[in-house]
Amino acid sequence: MTTQRCVPATTPHNRRKPPDATAHRNTCLGFVGLVAFATTVVIANWASTHWPVLLVGSIAVPAGTAWAGVTLTLRDLLHEALGRRGVLVAITLGAGMSWLLATPQIASASVVAFVVSEAVDSGVYARLRTRSRVGAVLGSNITGLVTDSVLFVPLAFGSFTSVPGQILGKTVATTLTVTVLLVAKPTRRVMR
Repeated sequence: MTTQRCVPATTPHNRRKPPDATAHRNTCLGFVGLVAFATTVVIANWASTHWPVLLVGSIAVPAGTAWAGVTLTLRDLLHEALGRRGVLVAITLGAGMSWLLATPQIASASVVAFVVSEAVDSGVYARLRTRSRVGAVLGSNITGLVTDSVLFVPLAFGSFTSVPGQILGKTVATTLTVTVLLVAKPTRRVMR
C-alpha cells in the first residue's frame, strides 16, 4: 500500500491554481444567506398562520411582516453572493418549505407575492447596484416591500386592510437591516 502526501497548491509539482479565497468566501456567505433567506420566509409564513395580528395604533400588522421584511435584504445579499440563480433557488426553497408550515392560502399567497416582488426587487437592485450597494438595497427593498404587500395581503387574508401594516412592518425591518449593513461595512474594512 502506498501513501500519498498532499502537495501544496503553490509548488511547481502541482500546476493547479490555488482556490480563489474571495470566491470561496462568497460561496460560503451565499450558502448561509440561502439558508437564512429560506428560514425567514418559513418563519414569516408560520407567524402569519399561527400568531395573531399585531395592532400598532389603529394599523393592523400581520405577525410575519418583520420576518418578511428581513427577507428583502437577505435577497439582496444573496444577489451579491450567488447571483440571480441563487435568488431563484432561495425563493423556490422558501416557498416549498412554506407549504409544510403554513396554511395553503398563506403559502400560495407567499409564493405569488415573493415570485413577483422578488423579480421586481432583483431588477431594481441590479440596476442600482453599480452606483451604491446601500442605495440598491434601499431602492429594491422599498419597491419589493410595496409589491409584496399589495399582492400578499389580499391573497392571504382576503382584503387590503393589512396592507398599510404590512408596509409599515417591512419598512421598519428594512431600516434595521440597512442600518446593520452600514455599521458592518466599516467593520469589515477595519478587519481586512
